Amino acid sequence: MLALIGLVGGAGWGAWLAKKRGGNRYDMAQYAAGFGIMWCVIGLVASIYLARG
Repeated sequence: MLALIGLVGGAGWGAWLAKKRGGNRYDMAQYAAGFGIMWCVIGLVASIYLARG
C-alpha cells in the first residue's frame, strides 16, 4: 500500500515541481515518472521493513 501511495504522491509532486520550474508537459511527465518511481521504491522498502519488523 505504501508503494502505491508513494507512486501517486511522487508523480504528483514531480509534475508540480516541473510546472513550478516552468517546464512544458514533457518535462512534467518526465519529472512525474522519475519521482513516482523513486517514491514507489522507497514505499516498497518501507512496506517490507514494516512487514518483517
